[in-house]
Formats: sequence, structure tokens, C-alpha cells
Amino acid sequence: MNRERFSVEPLEQGMSFKAKAYQALRQAITQMNIYGQSSEIRLDERRLCEALGVSRTPVREAMALLEQEGFIRSQPRRGIFVVRKTKAELVEMITVCAALEGMAARLFVENATTDKLELLHAAFDKYTKAELAEHVAEYSDANIVFHQSIVQASGSALISDLTDRFFIHMRAIRRATMGIGDRADQSIHEHRDIIEALAARDADLAERRVREHTLGLAQYVERHCAFLD
Repeated sequence: MNRERFSVEPLEQGMSFKAKAYQALRQAITQMNIYGQSSEIRLDERRLCEALGVSRTPVREAMALLEQEGFIRSQPRRGIFVVRKTKAELVEMITVCAALEGMAARLFVENATTDKLELLHAAFDKYTKAELAEHVAEYSDANIVFHQSIVQASGSALISDLTDRFFIHMRAIRRATMGIGDRADQSIHEHRDIIEALAARDADLAERRVREHTLGLAQYVERHCAFLD
């Protein structure tokens, strides 16, 4: 069992400790490398209380809410673990995200301002093939921001809310697969094709390219991620 350390700071006064503990723990889980290792990540309640500077009550209340939302699970006599999806569950999740992100791309064409498009350009124009090989981790973060940016610029609060439910696992599996084989090089080429379609204000093409790009991740996980079984 892996007890990965949380990156959290003591909580300040203001909103309730329960709400602050929830936000801090959720953010910490989002940053964890859930699929970058073979073992489950176990949470240590006592250490979390010490790191946050609060008693066990708000931490337990926050964890109860996180468990209801599917981020963690508790097992009697074993402890509390960050939820790790199976390969089949991830493939299904990615497939759903492909549809949502595809529609977000269509709405991006209809609603996004030019400066939003320029931000997408700026995020990827700096990566040559040689630089990409040396900065895979940095590119992985840019890749995640890319997908978030399209959703946010779509103007659809519902799509944003739905994709946010999957974000922790989508972020983790995108990061885990980015350094495998030629995945990073393939990804950046597809991103540039997507940006081209968005710049042309071609809603049909943008939707199709984003959907196919994300479905490509589902296919990649199915074929190459044996560590998830």
C-alpha cells in the first residue's frame, strides 16, 4: 500500500473547517498520481489532521463527503483509500468525456473569443519535437489545461460540471499515459489539428477532431495499459 504524502497547508480561520478541509483534500487528491503506480494510495487520517492543523472531526466530515462523491473509499480494518478505477471503468469514462468534450468544441466555435484561441496557440507553439521529448511532464500539464480550456470557453456550465466529476481520473490517466511510447508526439499533432479547426470556426470538424482525439485515449488505455488490470 502506498501512503502518498498530501501537499496541504494548515487551514485559516473564516469558512468552516469542514469546508476548508474538503477543499484542501479534494485539491490534494486531484494532484495525486493515481495511475502512476501499481498499488493503491492509502490516506493516513492522523497525518492529515496534523498537516491541516485541525482536529479529526472536520477531516472525517470532509472524508465522508469525498466518499459520497466517489473520490475515496473506506474499508473496515484496512483504512481509507483513493478510488482507483479499473481499465473498463476508465475506458467508459473516457468515452463519455469524448462526447462531452466534442460538444464543448462545437460550442467553443460558437462562443469563444479570439483571445481564447490565442491562448491555445501559445500553449503548444513552443514545443518542437526535440523539446517535447525533454519536457513530457510539462507538456502533460499543458495537455490537461488544453482540454479544460475548451470546456470552460464553451460557455456551458453543465458540460463543465459533468466533466469536472471525471477530472481527477481523466487528469491522472492522461498524465500516466503521456510518457508511454509516442503518445506525447501523437497528442501534440492532434492538438494542433484541433486548434486549426477551431481557428477556422468549423464546428463540425472541431467537434469530430476533439471527440476522436479523446476516443484515441480510450483505445490507447485499452491496448497498452495492462498495469490497470
